[in-house]
Amino acid sequence: MRDTRPLLLNTDFPPLQRTALTTLQVNLGYLCNLSCTHCHVNAGPSRTELMDMATIELVLEVLREKNVKTLDLTGGAPEMNPHFRYLVSEASKLGVEVIDRCNLTILLEPGYQDLAQFLADHKVTVVASLPCFSEQNVTEQRGKGVFEQSIDALKILNEIGYGVDKTLPLNLVYNPNGAFLPPDQQKLEAEYKLRLSEDHGLAFNQLFTITNMPISRFGAVLLAKNGYEQYMQLLKDNFLALNLDTVMCRTTVSVDWLGNLYDCDFNQMLETPMSVPVVGSASGLNEMIVSDGLRHLRDLLAMDVAGYSIAIADHCYGCTAGQGSSCGGALD
Repeated sequence: MRDTRPLLLNTDFPPLQRTALTTLQVNLGYLCNLSCTHCHVNAGPSRTELMDMATIELVLEVLREKNVKTLDLTGGAPEMNPHFRYLVSEASKLGVEVIDRCNLTILLEPGYQDLAQFLADHKVTVVASLPCFSEQNVTEQRGKGVFEQSIDALKILNEIGYGVDKTLPLNLVYNPNGAFLPPDQQKLEAEYKLRLSEDHGLAFNQLFTITNMPISRFGAVLLAKNGYEQYMQLLKDNFLALNLDTVMCRTTVSVDWLGNLYDCDFNQMLETPMSVPVVGSASGLNEMIVSDGLRHLRDLLAMDVAGYSIAIADHCYGCTAGQGSSCGGALD
């Protein structure tokens, strides 16, 4: 698989700085029951990388000590980490909002049939991937049978209150099925709600539209089809400076399955570590020096990241094109 990373590093993207840390986005591992074409982490059933209990405990310590408001759990399928339920339970006791980025089909897998009720019992916000309301598009992106399974899983979630009870938010995620920008989020959300209600009797709260990033599996597809340069030009042509104020990397720290820190989930996949200024120099002057070495969760306990520069590259145009894109959907 060809890698787009060398093509992304030389960038003219504007510099960014962090504000206060509000969200810890934690990748619990790359193990997944699906292998989607748009997946930027190359997750799948054969992956073995999973966060261990010692690192889970460090996550909880950071939540407590840094007063982080939101824990955003990703994967792979984060629920396949054997410590997932422990982490959710303990984080919930701290009063932290827990988000589970769920592929829906995991709720039907053997051994996970009680997962939906567990999530409801702990008031977990479910952000569920459903790249289209039509079967054909979902099949192309995620595989045969995934659409029907997703609909069945959404019915289970609705039956226990998700998307219906205001204390159980159910948000869906749309990714384009190709090298184009997402449509208007509000208009697409209205269409999703109409079609899912009329065709399947389903309800949900919000739709998040997320731009495909030219990295990992999707980036390799672009290179294989000679579409990389055209897609990058599309992102740059639709750059909107107003989106710089609300990109998620300004308030979020991304954590990989080993506990290493990154400015965002995409930088994590590009192995571009969080840039951390260090006070002091060989000359003894009190100056800020950017260190490119890896930083770990244990380091975060002693850091105040507000004001830190964010590591940028050309893929950042994906977050600022058009309506903008983040794990919480469009920015404007």
